[in-house]
Amino acid sequence: MAEGQQRSQPDSSEDIPPATQNFIIPKKEIHTVPDMGKWKRSQAYADYIGFILTLNEGVKGKKLSFEYRVSEAIEKLVALLNTLDRWIDETPPVDQPSRFGNKAYRTWYAKLDEEAENLVATVVPTHLAAAVPEVAVYLKESVGNSTRIDYGTGHEAAFAAFLCCLCKIGVLRVDDQIAIVFKVFNRYLEVMRKLQKTYRMEPAGSQGVWGLDDFQFLPFIWGSSQLIDHPCLEPRHFVDEKAVNECHKDYMFLECVLFITEMKTGPFAEHSNQLWNISAVPSWSKVNQGLIRMYKAECLEKFPVIQHFKFGSLLPIHPVTSC
Repeated sequence: MAEGQQRSQPDSSEDIPPATQNFIIPKKEIHTVPDMGKWKRSQAYADYIGFILTLNEGVKGKKLSFEYRVSEAIEKLVALLNTLDRWIDETPPVDQPSRFGNKAYRTWYAKLDEEAENLVATVVPTHLAAAVPEVAVYLKESVGNSTRIDYGTGHEAAFAAFLCCLCKIGVLRVDDQIAIVFKVFNRYLEVMRKLQKTYRMEPAGSQGVWGLDDFQFLPFIWGSSQLIDHPCLEPRHFVDEKAVNECHKDYMFLECVLFITEMKTGPFAEHSNQLWNISAVPSWSKVNQGLIRMYKAECLEKFPVIQHFKFGSLLPIHPVTSC
């Protein structure tokens, strides 16, 4: 545990005052399938997966009710997400013939598109104001697509990238790790679930019953890490309705399962076959390792997902620089 936190100490790039950095508006760099090689060799990929794994280690064996430090930056991020939540209430669904993809979402998104930089400026100190336009792009990318009115793991990855960028410019720090997952990302999930339900958003690139989940992936990774070495709950228990109802407020994984069962009807083994199969894995440690491998293979190495990822100065496309 201590080793995991030691590894997450700020790297040498954070020794350079961020104010001297040339921030740029992130743009797409992965245009064809062969471009995927550039992504996997990039500094962005190394930083992104390192960020995910550091947080995975940070929440290991901890309940959501675990006491952790909440910094001013974390509080400001929660306030930002609360604003997005309030805008949903202010933008009710419209009457339309089609059941899915309510067009009121586009009105909601247009407000975010207009206000994103102002929202990010409430989190970023004034001496880092030059970073705001770059970081705000990832926030706008994290809530779904306004043309298709859909949401998926690529949008979720954009929010993780948004948080990673805030770490790289020093707004979020090493001792914010647990709060990043438990307070900020958990609040993000709540807002995204509300968006999905309110506007009946389509799953982006869903694999149907063969996918882990229609919309999310990261809370299953971090949620399984929370459950490692749990004295009572084993992977087989998450398909037990009683166990989920009793413990979902403590564990992200179980909260995800509860949301699925609320949204889908029929036998769990039929509508969520991949998760059903995971319930047969003997330990949470093995579940966690398997989910990380699956995330790389099914999300980070899939062209339909990564073609939308954007690269700037904080998450650059250039190859990893060797020490």
